[in-house]
Amino acid sequence: MLDAVWLIPALPLAGFLIILVFGRRLGEPKAGYLATLMTASAFVVGVGVLVKLLSLPEAERHHVRRLFTWLPVGALKVDLSFLVDPLSITMVLFVTGVGSLIHLYAIGYMHGDPKFSKFFIYLNLFVFSMLMLVLGENLLVTFLGWEGVGTCSYFLVSFWQTRGSAAAAGKKAFVTNRVGDFGFMIAMFFCFNYIGSLSYSSINGAAQGKTIAQVSATAIVLMLFVGACGKSAQLPLYLWLPDAMEGPTPVSALIHAATMVTSGVFLMTRISPLIAYATPWASTLIAIIGVATALFAATVAVAQNDIKKVLAYSTVSQLGYMFLAIGSHAYVAAIFHMVTHAFFKALLFLGAGSVIHGMSDEQDMRYMGALRKLMPITAMTFIVGWLAIAGVPPFSGFWSKDEILLNAFDKSPILWALGLVTALLTAYYMTRQVIMVFYGKARWHDHAAEQGAAGDLHPHESPGTMLLPLVVLAGLALVGGVLNLPFNHTTERLARWLEPVVASGERTIAPASADIKWVLAGIATAGALIGIGLAYLVYSRKRITAVEPALLANAWYYDKGVSKFMGGPGRESFDGVVWFDSHVVDGAVNGAGKLVQGVAGVIRKGQSGLVRTYAGLIGIGVVVLLAWFFLRGVIQ
Repeated sequence: MLDAVWLIPALPLAGFLIILVFGRRLGEPKAGYLATLMTASAFVVGVGVLVKLLSLPEAERHHVRRLFTWLPVGALKVDLSFLVDPLSITMVLFVTGVGSLIHLYAIGYMHGDPKFSKFFIYLNLFVFSMLMLVLGENLLVTFLGWEGVGTCSYFLVSFWQTRGSAAAAGKKAFVTNRVGDFGFMIAMFFCFNYIGSLSYSSINGAAQGKTIAQVSATAIVLMLFVGACGKSAQLPLYLWLPDAMEGPTPVSALIHAATMVTSGVFLMTRISPLIAYATPWASTLIAIIGVATALFAATVAVAQNDIKKVLAYSTVSQLGYMFLAIGSHAYVAAIFHMVTHAFFKALLFLGAGSVIHGMSDEQDMRYMGALRKLMPITAMTFIVGWLAIAGVPPFSGFWSKDEILLNAFDKSPILWALGLVTALLTAYYMTRQVIMVFYGKARWHDHAAEQGAAGDLHPHESPGTMLLPLVVLAGLALVGGVLNLPFNHTTERLARWLEPVVASGERTIAPASADIKWVLAGIATAGALIGIGLAYLVYSRKRITAVEPALLANAWYYDKGVSKFMGGPGRESFDGVVWFDSHVVDGAVNGAGKLVQGVAGVIRKGQSGLVRTYAGLIGIGVVVLLAWFFLRGVIQ
């Protein structure tokens, strides 16, 4: 079964190829069902591989399936190989599992779209790329998938490219990710130079055996972190992700919940022994950027009115939490929160899509309200996702977020305090969203009247293909915490499962911190309840005036500042670089060529082909030599 791991990425790839060739003939909904079947089949194979791994002793849960030698170039030999271990299979299961539900949901959501089949071509290609990323045995195979998901994000975010904002968002996602990807490439160059291999086993083995200089390990870690900041939307490269909301809602759920944005967290976990060996300030830097991103995005989310933009900034914030865990050497907590986040964030995005579908494409929460009566299943499942992300026990988000805060406290109380404030803000803005969308006064009538379309808007529940994934994800968001309950070693199932992969880098909680973990959990719960209570007083009871300054609504003007710079001084600077290249660099090269050409032209005139001319020149040369010898003798 372990040798059949190649089937996991091959199935979505087959779906991509079949729909690419026969998509027009299949049409709607057959193309969607085929794409869903291929992704679900990959999930089934993944379950089979999981069962086989569980039957093996812990020390033997590491298998490499080599397909062929990809790059035999001098001292560099890279195989197209897949690595089967607890980390890769964990990623495979939630990528294919949640991805299958999103595919099924998309069949109903994309109903009637003229490019229905093309959409599922991109979805299957996206899943294939993500599976290559997480199954890669070396950095180059991972990079293949890494670039694949980046390319597919461009196709999917700009899927409705006739809208100028969607086309611009796709380009922004593509370019921003390229900025981060240079760090990944430099890290590969460093690995080959310092270690002589791109294989994860060699890289982590060099760190564990201390056969690589600590400063070299630090350089590799930081360059890979630059790449992770691009894919996982950390400061300062987060700005592509909120704009990615221009794509269809299933794209938002797939990119922001289960696939692309989690790739950076996965990569850093994969090289956890290298991070543990690197200089301590490297992990501290990762933790600081993570908590800064989490807090920054949470402050922005409190003032957004687009239902998907709130969730987008929430995703940025939750990813910051995961990098806070990475920087605290809490890799199990990072993966735990990644999995629970996939459950509740996919649920929230798909729930938002259900609302948008029922509201005839309206996304502004100010024109919603009281939808729980007209969309009861959507409302019920969305509320489950809200309680999970808010960190209310016993929902899944409480357990994973609490694990991160505990490790952050053990590393630095300041990091813990900032993470706690972020948790409070998360509960606040998510409660605000639930109240504005599902409770209070129905405001869509007023908006329809303003648009001159009174009576045209009739909010309604979504079809079954959209509701079934919501119900399944709601169940997972409710009980997902059982994967790693902190009561004892037996209930910490995910920690025991991932131990062979992360043991050498995983943080051991100090006894003083472990003794007060339930106190910290109580404080975190109180923070969540305070956030919920404040939002209730502001948006439901109207006891407190809402504070939504333009500074936060415009994301601290960071995005606009970057755009203004790139369109002004940045563009002028690049124009200057182009001028320097064409006039100075190319001018020097062309000038050297013209100089040689001119000198050669002068010399060429002496090559007439006449024998008497050459004889005359020889005679002149003889006279000059005799004169030189004569003068030399006189002088001596």
